[in-house]
Amino acid sequence: MRIAVDVMGGDHAPDAILDGALAALPLLNDGDQLILVGDEAICREAITEQGLAGESRLVIHPTSEVIGMGESPIEAIRDKPNSSIAQLAWLGSRRAPDPVDILLSAGNTGACVGAAQMAMRRLPGVHRPGIAVTIPTFHGPIVLCDVGANISPKPHHLHQYGHMAGIYAESIHGVTNPRVAMLSVGGEEGKGTELVRGTHKLMKQDSKLNYCGYIEGRELFNGLADVIVTEGFTGNVVLKLAEGLAAGLFKTIAHEIFEEDPALAMRFEPVVKKIYAKHDYHEYGGAPLMGARGICIIMHGSSEARTVTAAIRNAIHYAERGVNQRIVDALADAERLHAGEEA
Repeated sequence: MRIAVDVMGGDHAPDAILDGALAALPLLNDGDQLILVGDEAICREAITEQGLAGESRLVIHPTSEVIGMGESPIEAIRDKPNSSIAQLAWLGSRRAPDPVDILLSAGNTGACVGAAQMAMRRLPGVHRPGIAVTIPTFHGPIVLCDVGANISPKPHHLHQYGHMAGIYAESIHGVTNPRVAMLSVGGEEGKGTELVRGTHKLMKQDSKLNYCGYIEGRELFNGLADVIVTEGFTGNVVLKLAEGLAAGLFKTIAHEIFEEDPALAMRFEPVVKKIYAKHDYHEYGGAPLMGARGICIIMHGSSEARTVTAAIRNAIHYAERGVNQRIVDALADAERLHAGEEA
């Protein structure tokens, strides 16, 4: 297995990315490779400092440009062909002499998605890739798709996200026959936009999906569904709201307990840390760009070293469990079923 990491992307790059990537070396087998995509001097210095200069599984793919977090994705990809993101995507394409199996980046999400789609293309049967992110809840993890890859989708795109995210929930999180819901403003049939209603109709007619109807934003954490489908703009807002709310609640609880009784706060500290760990996005590492021809993991811009290590671990699981082939098979079955119903 060959894994390529964008060393230059992210708020804490390159140090945190390098530390996390190098810490993941024990997860690799003897014949595997970890490819560091970025400034050669920086990569070589980190390898030497950590005493890994003789590590045969480490490869450096040098680049000379970086796409900033605030740059226009399409223009940046076009104007910076030797950027770490553009080169990362090229390594995952069929044009590369020896294509890599897994790509990871915490850089500009739009640029990463755009470059991956142009270089890697799509899996057979996939109309538009989507980012599927795991959100921890009291009832277990839920998968939200899409969270930023496709902000102007059509109903059949979201219908496919239901299948792809369902396979992800089953393969990675062990959810049997995952319940799929459509995010909307109410539970009534007539509620929602034209896109929402159109997607609802497709999913309701699909016997291959365990579709449970509409779900409201306040119900996301109530254990009513395992997969939540929405378009990329709304999904991204929901994701960041959930992250900010979780961090704010933990900070508020800790502050109030300490103000009430510092000794009590010290007693509760291990419990609060344990709960926080279960709701920490760093533990999940990143989100797969589902539907891409290959494995592309989009990591959070604020990824730390442990985030990168977790992302590599989870990406290896994704590959080992054959998620992409399961997606191809599921979409082919759904297409055959639809064709038979029309006939």
